[in-house]
Amino acid sequence: MADKGGMDKAKGKAKEMTGKVTGDRRQQAEGKMDQARGEAKKVRGKAEEQARRARRSAQENPRDAM
Repeated sequence: MADKGGMDKAKGKAKEMTGKVTGDRRQQAEGKMDQARGEAKKVRGKAEEQARRARRSAQENPRDAM
């Protein structure tokens, strides 16, 4: 998960487009699911980073945290 969902989004887009070209609705749906999974990983990564920053800030400045 180092790329925070970028790979899932790219893979999903490719799957969706392949499904569109071939008329395979299931593959299109799988592609959209992969894209949604990638976006969710991206949002989770941002939230985790914000939590790490807040924790670090609170440890460095304990009076500001209260």
